Amino acid sequence: MKKVILTTLFFVAVITVFYFSLGFFHLEKEMSKKSHLQNTKEMVTIKVYFSNSKKDPQTLECDKVYPVERKVPKTQTLARMALEELLKGPTQREKERGYFTNINPGVKIQSLMIKDGVVKVDFNKRLEYQVGGSCRVRAIRAQIIATLRQFPTVKKVIISVNGKTEGILQP
Repeated sequence: MKKVILTTLFFVAVITVFYFSLGFFHLEKEMSKKSHLQNTKEMVTIKVYFSNSKKDPQTLECDKVYPVERKVPKTQTLARMALEELLKGPTQREKERGYFTNINPGVKIQSLMIKDGVVKVDFNKRLEYQVGGSCRVRAIRAQIIATLRQFPTVKKVIISVNGKTEGILQP
């Protein structure tokens, strides 16, 4: 009797291991398929505009900005994606090439709406935190506007902070 029970338990164990192995194989195959789909997601190139200390060493042209290209996943909200890339600031490699941002760290987009060629973008109050001097203010505006105006449907950009447009980024 003991031999029959042990043999039965052995076969149950083998069948269980086999069954779970098939399940893990299937799961691994599905995860691999999803990973492949994520890796093949269509990418697009956008531009992000920064100031550049090598192209304008004395910063004589405050509102002169220069594009850098970024590859991002294709999305319906490319304008927002471009602004988010701008807010990340230049990469280390871009910094080595003289690019820098005038935008404070910690600036967040609270809303972005596009209607009839007009982009209305609302930022948190960090956008204006300790921003003094007309040159820096012009540079910030130029970075935001140039980054958004790369899209042919954008004709005008309205910048606000916490919903307020009056006096925003004024020298």
